[in-house]
Amino acid sequence: MVIKRWAIRIHKWVALAVGLQIVLWVLGGVVMSAIPIERVHGDHNIAPQTAGALDLDGVLAPMEVAERAGVVPLRAELRDYLGRTVYVFSTIAGPVRVDARSGERLPPVTEEEARRVARADYAGDDEIAEVRFFPEPTWEYRREGPAWRVEFADGEHTRLYVSTESGSVTARRNDSWRVFDTFWALHIMNFGDREDFNHPLLIIASVLALISSLAGFYLLFPWIARLTGWGRSKPS
Repeated sequence: MVIKRWAIRIHKWVALAVGLQIVLWVLGGVVMSAIPIERVHGDHNIAPQTAGALDLDGVLAPMEVAERAGVVPLRAELRDYLGRTVYVFSTIAGPVRVDARSGERLPPVTEEEARRVARADYAGDDEIAEVRFFPEPTWEYRREGPAWRVEFADGEHTRLYVSTESGSVTARRNDSWRVFDTFWALHIMNFGDREDFNHPLLIIASVLALISSLAGFYLLFPWIARLTGWGRSKPS
């Protein structure tokens, strides 16, 4: 009887403490599993990319270009940027765009260039509703370095973030992503960067939920035994 009384107390008080979070865990799991991950990533709005050949006429070797630009690269990528062949060097300080023929470091992406990059990446015909510059990461972007945010008037508030350093679309956001992100934050109990799910708050809540569940099972077991007749001695 003493064990039963303690089990009741534990189950009741611990359930009161973490009951809402348990509901949020279950609700979040339902919502996140119901939204197609491709829609969250914005894959349906990515324009088909034509694999055209790069214009390699006069293109210099990457190390020669890096030396001319005064860059110490960790990695080099040769690609087309709005009709211009460039190297995008990954460095400790961040990405650097350099003209692949002259070795000239390119200036940060302008608003007009960001519009063109976003339009080329976007599959729809919707108009651009707004363009804003963000020098620092935001709650929605969460990437290092400044970026242009190009929003389309497509009914789901699609926003493409164009890095001013690399000239690439580095993030895609829409209403499906925002709903998913909200429930993900509730699920892992992290309202900051939404990356760390090994923090003490989540661990403590999980342990308390486990203790409450075990206490509940202990209290439920006698009822199941009576209902099923398990443990009764059979008449001889």
